[in-house]
Amino acid sequence: MKVGVLGSGDVGRALAAGFLKHGHEAMLGTRTPGKNDVQEWARNHAGARTGTFDEAARFGDIVVLAVLGRIAENVIELAGVDNLAGKTLIDATNPLADEPPVNGVLRYTTGANESVGEQIQAQIPRTHVVKAFNSVGNALMVDPQFPQGTPTMFLCGNDEQAKERVAAIIREFGWEPYDCGSIVSARALEPLCILWCLPGFLRNEWRHAFKLLTNEG
Repeated sequence: MKVGVLGSGDVGRALAAGFLKHGHEAMLGTRTPGKNDVQEWARNHAGARTGTFDEAARFGDIVVLAVLGRIAENVIELAGVDNLAGKTLIDATNPLADEPPVNGVLRYTTGANESVGEQIQAQIPRTHVVKAFNSVGNALMVDPQFPQGTPTMFLCGNDEQAKERVAAIIREFGWEPYDCGSIVSARALEPLCILWCLPGFLRNEWRHAFKLLTNEG
């Protein structure tokens, strides 16, 4: 599988490295692919490619959006709406405000009845947006190990086939996928970032993940 990752920050690098680790091709897309830290990352990951947002969007059979939620619209414009048409896009963004947390609670740029996931889907209606990998820190996104068992990765999106494809990636990366329905459910999934970060800001605890438990069946 060829994967274009839009975003060269910690999340983008972690997911791109995860795809490479599991035998896929990956291109890290950024505004300035020639930057020293980006090129150093590529040298340290065998088979890694780097390019512009446009190049990464064209490269990927599947595309990952891993940037700050408040700049997602601009990054998609740079990537090219036509380059993303017909493809599955994993939306790992969260609508974080550019403000420090208050008593450990992050501030968001969206209201309770909207989400950046929905905004992205509206911006690229010919693309199958699937929200995932937004509810855990980058250090745990690929092959996490917990003594209590396999953690849950929540996802949502409008296209069933796209969600099945992303669910397969989630399993490959060591998680148990849980389908939360349409992209409207991003309104519930994005605030999980606030909850995940809370122990970190309050007690410097960052090694945790969510798990959905059920006694049915």
